[in-house]
Amino acid sequence: MPKPTTSPLMRATALALALAGGTALAAAPALAAGKGHAAAEAQTLELSKQVIALRSVQGPGNETDKVAGVFRDALVKGGWAASDIEIVPVGDTAYMVATWKGSDASLKPLVVSGHMDVVEAKRADWERDPFVPVVENGNLYGRGALDMKFNAALAVSSLIDMRQAGYKPKRTIVIAFSGDEETTMKTSQILAERLKGADIVINVDGGGGMLSEEGAKPLAWTWEGAEKNYADFKLEVTNAGGHSSAPRPENAIVQLSQALVRIGAYHFTPEVSPLTKAFLESAAKITPEPDIAGAMRAFAADPTDASAIATLRAHPETIGRIETTCVPTMLSGGHALNALPQRATANINCRIFPGHKREDIMAELVKVADAPVVKFSDVTEGSTASPASPMRADFLKAADKAIHQAYPGIMVIPAQSSGASDSMWYRVNGVDAYGASPVLIKGSEEFAHGLNERVPLSNIKPGVVYFTSLLTDLSK
Repeated sequence: MPKPTTSPLMRATALALALAGGTALAAAPALAAGKGHAAAEAQTLELSKQVIALRSVQGPGNETDKVAGVFRDALVKGGWAASDIEIVPVGDTAYMVATWKGSDASLKPLVVSGHMDVVEAKRADWERDPFVPVVENGNLYGRGALDMKFNAALAVSSLIDMRQAGYKPKRTIVIAFSGDEETTMKTSQILAERLKGADIVINVDGGGGMLSEEGAKPLAWTWEGAEKNYADFKLEVTNAGGHSSAPRPENAIVQLSQALVRIGAYHFTPEVSPLTKAFLESAAKITPEPDIAGAMRAFAADPTDASAIATLRAHPETIGRIETTCVPTMLSGGHALNALPQRATANINCRIFPGHKREDIMAELVKVADAPVVKFSDVTEGSTASPASPMRADFLKAADKAIHQAYPGIMVIPAQSSGASDSMWYRVNGVDAYGASPVLIKGSEEFAHGLNERVPLSNIKPGVVYFTSLLTDLSK
């Protein structure tokens, strides 16, 4: 499906971290020492290299099924029965379900969610071959290194380590990896429907945190419990056209432009949820700009505070935190330089605050445009509106414990993502889902979906510590 400009990891990273630039915290937390996880650490890097080398891109030659095969082979070697692992073809892709049966069949499963596909990467554009993994200067390079083959390898390796260490879960643990999250999300929907009886989903394709630009010190970590609904609306004006030497009042380009100007100037009503309130209150503590920090606190206390709203709307990083946003993203019109346009079209892209229906947002835009001649249609693909997951005490306790074992003293910030991920399909089926990757990275080195994608290998040791703690606590 159409994706935001940033990776799932950075979609969940708080504005405050980007603003802090390494100066907001008086002292960076120390990194926890790994205890007895050497095999899992080595396997994380090896699995990451193997799956990055596979071109799991939609279209001819899609190797997503081979990525699933790599994980299946590792799990079988690690103690899973072959019969407990399914790789299911869907079109040119596939999804994988691997089950570690718990001792109490009455308990609903814990799902570890992720995806195996990646966005396209053309060799001519890259300094390196995007599908040849390279370790250099402490980073692993390659398409999918950050989004999200490394995270998948880290989670799988941690689970294998837990099993080989003799851990026996009381709650069944299901690894559910989709194969087209970056495009149509058909497998995402299939998995969520299959697992709609689950208790909780930990989506390793979301959340995360940032390292300081100087010294690569951990700044803060974010988990995400909701995401805004993605929507595309097509606006179209048509008329008979004619010769450009004989202009008439009804010009499709002019009429559409007038509607777009009104939409571009419009703001939806600001709102706050328990999750975004918690984010604003936490992020304000490490935001160095006093006006923005003050506005965060003021808006969290009173979402009708006009001064706070004006301040937060003035910054691209914060406006999406407080309201639904809709912006024109594409425009087309006319058919010849010397003819009146017979058609003009535009796309409006919206990121909708949870709790609102797409049709209601489109109806509001129709009123704002105030132009009956403009035809509106919903052309959204691969997305659905989903409610926020509750701030569950068991998840909050387990996540807080796990990330502090990995990074003692690190600040934890809850967040709402601008979307979209597999989590929405679980949430719409009534299953609580949380984006909770342990990966930290510098803002200047975040290249998911872009050139020279990379991930710091410094994430391996704390990542295994984190997943071992989190998945143990949620399944015991």
